[in-house]
Amino acid sequence: MSVRKLFFGAPFAAVAAALLLFAVAPASAQECPRGDLDKRYCDRNGDLVADAPTDSSKWVDPDTLIFAYTPVEDPAVYREAWADFITYMEKVTGKKVQFFPVQSNAAEIEAMRSGRLHIAGFNTGSNPLAVNCAGFVSFTIMSSLDGNYGYEMEIITYPGSGIEKVEDIKGKTLAFTSPTSNSGFKAPSALLKAEFDMIADRDFKTTFSGKHDNSILGVANKDYDAASIANSVKTRMVKRNVIKADQVKTIYKSQTFPTTGFGYVYNLKPSLAEKVKEAFFTFPWDNADGSPSSLKVEFSKSNEGQFIPITYQKEWSVIRTIDAANNVSYSCK
Repeated sequence: MSVRKLFFGAPFAAVAAALLLFAVAPASAQECPRGDLDKRYCDRNGDLVADAPTDSSKWVDPDTLIFAYTPVEDPAVYREAWADFITYMEKVTGKKVQFFPVQSNAAEIEAMRSGRLHIAGFNTGSNPLAVNCAGFVSFTIMSSLDGNYGYEMEIITYPGSGIEKVEDIKGKTLAFTSPTSNSGFKAPSALLKAEFDMIADRDFKTTFSGKHDNSILGVANKDYDAASIANSVKTRMVKRNVIKADQVKTIYKSQTFPTTGFGYVYNLKPSLAEKVKEAFFTFPWDNADGSPSSLKVEFSKSNEGQFIPITYQKEWSVIRTIDAANNVSYSCK
């Protein structure tokens, strides 16, 4: 049907409605800036994360809050580690809190995007995708008691592998963790290309292990020639005696990156979101009897002992730069 026939053959009211729709659409877009965020979200204050809905009927206030921690290692390890924290969050929020053991970064992002996950820790590399595709609002990070935080990406191998420096990986296999991982894929891909002119599947073979502990164990057991990993995970594994320190050796260490970012889904009822923040920032890392909490037992292995405020806009700037170098898209699939 031609445009002329559409307008001149239609009732005036229908034409007027169509013209009104065309007129207000650009204005609506201007009223809801979003940057890289998915079209379902708005970012009116320019902080790069989704705003809470202005319509209170769209807020979620569940009886049970679902919490997940990034799948860097076996989820069973972290169900126990987060037990005391979850009990404390139940006390602060007045809600039941359930630990959700996710198996992959993609599954964790999809769970929040679909409304099945309310509070989460997303790993460094998947934070931007969680923010832009799942409405994740990142507000805190673990740090040491003196306020230092973060980890380094290391490329590790095993003694006797014949790999003494990065260039020796040529022709061999380098294990990555998953495509959304910063230290497990994105950072090494960008750094190997920029610093050594080495490109995956051109200069070396690749495999994906799924998680950092798989990569570390794979190198320690000589299943992989080398792997790119987060050294905070390696440190905790050594202290838990999962591997011995001398089973692996480091041939490359990056600058410091932010570690797991914690936050909540954008449409959580604002007063409940404030209670979630309160739970993180007031959590007692020692129990009333002076014994360490389950969280302290696990994360003191990587010298972490408090939650401090952060913003996705500031602390994840370096990660967005790495993503840009790798031509990573934040479009939702």
